[in-house]
Amino acid sequence: MDAAPAVLTQMPAPQYVMTAEGYRIATYSWGDPDAETVLAVHGFSSSCRDNWVSTGWVRDLTRAGLRVLGVDQRGHGASDKPHDRRAYTMRSLVSDLSTVLDTYMLDTVQYLGYSLGARVGWQFAVDRADRVTQAVLGGIPDGTPLARLQLEQARAYVTEGTPVQDKVTHNYVTLAERVEGNDLGALVALAEGMRFGESGDPDPADPPQQPILFATGSEDAIIERSRRLAEATPNGTFVEIPGRHHFNTPGSRDFRRVAIHFFTDDTEG
Repeated sequence: MDAAPAVLTQMPAPQYVMTAEGYRIATYSWGDPDAETVLAVHGFSSSCRDNWVSTGWVRDLTRAGLRVLGVDQRGHGASDKPHDRRAYTMRSLVSDLSTVLDTYMLDTVQYLGYSLGARVGWQFAVDRADRVTQAVLGGIPDGTPLARLQLEQARAYVTEGTPVQDKVTHNYVTLAERVEGNDLGALVALAEGMRFGESGDPDPADPPQQPILFATGSEDAIIERSRRLAEATPNGTFVEIPGRHHFNTPGSRDFRRVAIHFFTDDTEG
């Protein structure tokens, strides 16, 4: 039997990091601990396994000589899942990543994020600029995070089982239910916290100064807004991922290829 599929989806046991509020954040490490580290942060309703392991990212990054440090963001995967929307502010999500780096005794990392993970990555690169050398931000919007999600319909589905009518919201719910271990109540709380808290939009007037590769699917509704964010970033580059929409771009070989070249070209130069 071919062992490749098993290797592709192999997950180590999570190593937990404690936040200041007492939440457990699940982390995972692959590759040589002394190699250049890529901090991989997944999107909304996904997980480290779903975004980065099952899609081949961890396999290809480690083959390229990089270490991967994966995170399940709070509310996702094996991390704690509070149902209080006040637990999900941008400040908290950024702080979680700083705590992870402190725990692993890493001064700097290269950053890989998709969707929500890219939105957090933008802010992390701005607020903790000394800790991010460069970043790949996939599927990043410049609108209010998760603005396309109809919260009332999502909440009614969670509490009463009412069918979701809005197409985008239905896609998010379907994706959330597909990922093992997801808690829809926590994800709705996260969406509420991001929407009504202090998260706000990525600020084009205060962009990251590091080299940033922006990558968005050609069929993604946010592609032009993503392109404008790249244009507002002093060291930004934009790449269009052909034939992909927001929900299937992480599985693109083209996305992996350009991202890994971006990471390794710098480390080799």
